[in-house]
Amino acid sequence: MKKIIVGIPAIGEENEIENLFKITINSAFEEQGVGHLTEFIEEEIETKMQMVKNFLEGTNEYYFLIAKVEDSIVGAISFGSCGNIIQQCCEGQLNNVGELGSLYVLPQYQGQKIGSKLINSLILYLKQNQIENFCLDSGFIKAQKRWTRKFGQPYKIIENYWGPNSDHFIWYCKVKDFSITT
Repeated sequence: MKKIIVGIPAIGEENEIENLFKITINSAFEEQGVGHLTEFIEEEIETKMQMVKNFLEGTNEYYFLIAKVEDSIVGAISFGSCGNIIQQCCEGQLNNVGELGSLYVLPQYQGQKIGSKLINSLILYLKQNQIENFCLDSGFIKAQKRWTRKFGQPYKIIENYWGPNSDHFIWYCKVKDFSITT
């Protein structure tokens, strides 16, 4: 297995990060059977890239990490303000809880513990900054299965959020419950 390096993105890596988001977000939507929602996909990519730009400009609104294999960016993760979907679905109960988000790994690198390394690095950051809780959400079935294994049962399930038999899961987690593994 090739060495995985997790670190903070640098100015000049925006195009490679955008390419990561384009590939992974399109792939996730295709897998879910909603690849035709091109406007929503483009908006999602644009939102993620604005988060990256804000981080690189030092706004402290978001914290970003990337994973590299052989100097190529293969994954990303972020931490920032709780998103709109979580705020609305939880009726404001988690508004002051930060959200683990933008966790994407290129399809050809999935299943190689890159996502776990990104999560572990983010958990370490949260612990170092005395952040006690975080939340995350997903409407993608594949991610819901993985996150349920990793984070336990969801805090809230919003049935049929994305349409018939297409639920949205929200997790609320305590940082202290996670040990850092390699």
